[in-house]
Amino acid sequence: MDHVSNLPDGVLCHILSFLTTKEAALTSILAKRWRYLLAFVPYLTIDNSVFLHPEKGKREREDIKQSFMDFVDRVLALQGNSPLKKFSLKCVANEADTDRLDGWISNVLARGVSDLDLNITLHLDLKIPGKKYQLSPKCFECSTLVKLKLNFGIRVGWVADRLFLPLLKTLILDKVTVCPHEFVTLLQAQPSLEELVLTNVLWKGMDVIVSSASLKTLTMSLCCFLNTLSFDTPSLLHFECSGFVASDYPVVNMGNLVDAQIDFFLSRLHMKQLREPDLDWFDDQVVLPFSNMWNRGLVIRNMWNFFHGIRNVRNLDLFPDTLEVLSMCSESMPVFNNLKSLAIESDKARGWQTMPALLRNCPHLETLVIQGLVHHVTDKCGDACVCISREDKGLSLTFCPVKVTKIHGFQGTMKEMALIKHFLDYFPSLKEMEVYPEENNNPTQLGNQRVLEMFELYNKLSSCNVQLFI
Repeated sequence: MDHVSNLPDGVLCHILSFLTTKEAALTSILAKRWRYLLAFVPYLTIDNSVFLHPEKGKREREDIKQSFMDFVDRVLALQGNSPLKKFSLKCVANEADTDRLDGWISNVLARGVSDLDLNITLHLDLKIPGKKYQLSPKCFECSTLVKLKLNFGIRVGWVADRLFLPLLKTLILDKVTVCPHEFVTLLQAQPSLEELVLTNVLWKGMDVIVSSASLKTLTMSLCCFLNTLSFDTPSLLHFECSGFVASDYPVVNMGNLVDAQIDFFLSRLHMKQLREPDLDWFDDQVVLPFSNMWNRGLVIRNMWNFFHGIRNVRNLDLFPDTLEVLSMCSESMPVFNNLKSLAIESDKARGWQTMPALLRNCPHLETLVIQGLVHHVTDKCGDACVCISREDKGLSLTFCPVKVTKIHGFQGTMKEMALIKHFLDYFPSLKEMEVYPEENNNPTQLGNQRVLEMFELYNKLSSCNVQLFI
């Protein structure tokens, strides 16, 4: 007995929503009951790479392209004016197809679509200059859109002055080319925007401003250098930033931030400049782009601007390169009065120079999470670790009220054990320490019986509950 076919139409249409539109259309041959269900499916996912198949040369054939476009026309005609929740379109088109594309988009917008995902490329051949599909102005005059995702190949700037998206809550730009001044206009036309994702946006300008009074979540990945990057986002709660450091951060307004994840990228040359700032790196024979950003005083000021702007954050994640950058403003580091949870990721090629100042400036820290204890040893690691013997051993740790420490990526070395003991000796309020071995590296399998015995001894000698999860 076919139990699936006995389900209500609404349930069957919901099931079909999880399939691509091509797959959903194929179900019409199963039985009479399935023949017209596609007309009421509220989610359409159309991908011509799936429709055309990956056979070499097939997608360039005009008859195949025509059959794809005819298929989309038939689906939209079959659905008529039925309500549509989501429309996802991924295709490679040529200039002759643009009117048809505009018609498809106008069709779904007229039916009240709330989630629109467009990835349209005019040319598959990378040798052809990057001509963009100019998105129809109607896409920016829609009162029903709640989520809009635009991918590589789409040009949006030419409609910057015709925007009206009053209900849009989520905007995702993925590898889209945008002029900074057009971007400002784009955000101003979205009074309800709550989530903004900028993935490797190709900025046609060096000064970018992210300004939105309603924005709550911002994810930003920078694939190029910027001269200035400002954030006027007073309602922001969640912030993820990765990519290259900008030359300056004139405005960083994030007074209500709850959590932030900062992952800056540094080249090997930039690392040398950060660690040896007093050397003359630039002469008449050497020209490096954006070299002024690596002037020591400028970096200190700019990094202070950035971190001062996020100083109210409650949960902060810092990656290895970010720790190196932050070390440049250790002497002027802001106080993170609201910070409850700090997570850092270590790398054997990146140092801990910033850790002493960072721990001293977190007066209400409760949880410290460390991904990997192994880090690059410098003479500026300070007293936060035991890499270098010093008279003020552990001093910065004594100012940190952390209660719980979680260590991931433990390798079972004596150097790590010494650092763990260092934490136990000098964190005055530490009550719980959880240690998790590196994946596929169980200390007992390595024959480290001594490590297990040392953990037992630490538990006996310390008031902290130390647990090794193996």
